[in-house]
Amino acid sequence: MNTTSIKVEGMTCGHCKSAVEGALGKLSGVGKAEVDLSANEVSVEYEEDKVTVEEMNEAIEDQGYDVVK
Repeated sequence: MNTTSIKVEGMTCGHCKSAVEGALGKLSGVGKAEVDLSANEVSVEYEEDKVTVEEMNEAIEDQGYDVVK
């Protein structure tokens, strides 16, 4: 498992946390996603042969949040 941190703008509450973690959790290859609202980032454990960072970014953006690249 690899781990990456993705900076995300627009997350402010528990609903935001659930939406992002849920979207990432549905991706094949993502083992764990944990949002830190105070740091505006999500830490993701994933298998790089099954999912890309770009796919994770898209899943977050599909929920209405902005990934800081």
